[in-house]
Formats: sequence, C-alpha cells, structure tokens
Amino acid sequence: MVFGPASQLGVSLFEETPPLERFPNSSSEDLDVIIRAVYRQVLGNAYVMESEQAVVPESQFKSGELSVREFVRALAKSAAYSSRFFETSPRYRFIELNFKHLLGRTPEGLEEMRSHSTILDTKGYEAEIDSYIDSDEYQNAYGENIVPYYRGYKTAPERTMVEFTHMFAMLRGASSSDFKGSLAGKSAVLNKYVIQEIPVPIIPPSGGSVGDGWAFQEPDRTASTSLVGGGEQGKVYRIEVTGYRTKAKVNQISKFRRSNQVYFVPFSRLSEKYQSIHRQGGIISSITPV
Repeated sequence: MVFGPASQLGVSLFEETPPLERFPNSSSEDLDVIIRAVYRQVLGNAYVMESEQAVVPESQFKSGELSVREFVRALAKSAAYSSRFFETSPRYRFIELNFKHLLGRTPEGLEEMRSHSTILDTKGYEAEIDSYIDSDEYQNAYGENIVPYYRGYKTAPERTMVEFTHMFAMLRGASSSDFKGSLAGKSAVLNKYVIQEIPVPIIPPSGGSVGDGWAFQEPDRTASTSLVGGGEQGKVYRIEVTGYRTKAKVNQISKFRRSNQVYFVPFSRLSEKYQSIHRQGGIISSITPV
C-alpha cells in the first residue's frame, strides 16, 4: 500500500496501472503496449528517437524468441541506455538508476551500493546489468514475463522508512524523466543519504502553480545558510525552503539566486520567519528542531 494520498505523492498513475504481463495468447497490439512499457521503465521515461530503438530485440520479442526479462536485458545493455546513464553520469548515479529501472526500488544502503561498484570495477558494465536481472529478487518480483514496475514507494514488511523516503526522492511523478536528471542534475540523488542512512522529506512533485510544491535540493557547500536572530529563547529550528518564485507569473523564478535555502531560526522568531518566507513566494519543505 501507499503511505499517504497517491495523487499528492505523484504516484497515482503507477497505482492505477496494473502490472503488464505477456501471455501465450497476447495479441500484436498487446505486445506493442508491453514494448512501450519496457522502454518507459528501463529508459526512465526518456524520449526515444527512432534511430535509438532496439529493432532486433523488438523483433525477437514479438516472435517469441525473447521473454520480457530478456528484452529488458537487451535494452539495458543497449547504446541508448549506456549513453544516457553510464557514459554521462557519475558511478553512484548510474547505480541508483539501475536499481530504480531494473528492480523498481532504491539501494538499501551503502554496502549494496559498494557491491555493485565492485562489480563495475572487476567485471564491467554488462555484468553490472546482469546482476540485477539475474537476481532472485528480480525473478520473484517480475518473473520472465512481467514488465518491471516501481515498487519502492509502497510500504512492506522489512522495508525501512529510510528506503521509503529515498524512493520518493528518485520518483518525481509519472511525467518526470531520468535522462534530464533531478534538481541535482546528473549528480547522485541519494549518495550521502544512503551512506548515512538518512531519510529525506517527502515533497510533492513540481506542479503548474505556486501551491503545488517543489522538490527540495540540499544546497551545496558553497551555498550560504542563514541564522535568523539569536538562540536566547531556547530551541533553534531548521527551515528548508524550496522554489522561490514570484507571484506575478506561474513558475517564474524570483529575484532570489538560489531556489533552495536553509534558515536556522529561534522559536521566538519562527512565526515571523514563516510568514516572511510565504510572502516572498517560497515553499517550506520541512521545519525541524536542531
């Protein structure tokens, strides 16, 4: 089950679409639907040009020579996948995307990331792809003829809240594209959060109006944070703010140079700062005591 309203979390389409499976009596139209679904899943919803289509594996799949699992393997080893996610991305970005595309979840922790990094070092790119598709987990979840789908956002026994929140950092709604990257660009989204096993705020995907919410991106080390007032009144609170935009036009970025900022505010000035942020067009993603 989904923890919270699927529509607000950006996963309603995934919830409303049942898994696709190839059957012995699947029609030509059914196979075309499955092929499109495999492209969408494996290539992270990226646009695929005609010249990038896996023509031979498609033909073999339609003729029954390849199962869904083997078609997934062929596409994940294709130049279209390699050029998008391997050749142009840092190692841990590539690995976290492999988990997302091929197993439908995020890495469980640092050791899992390290093991796949070792496979890349010692056995190479194709062995890394095989390590997901040949795993017992893949077989148990999808078998030979189910198209892989996103599972990591669902609550389940033995799944920690950390993993649950990490999936939402990677899954920014049904219209997002992994090829274009996240707010972090081509950098790994989960790197330090996986290493330190830190949960992240669950923020609705970016929308068409100011109130729809934006994903928060941690400022880099060169970005300044602000301490508002002193801490003489006791607790200090950390406020994460996203998507500063003007109120004049939808989605127009305001005069603020950075759209993600962090403030440290004493309790006595919390209400004042809260109102100030909203007047300036910011979206508060979280308020936590320091």
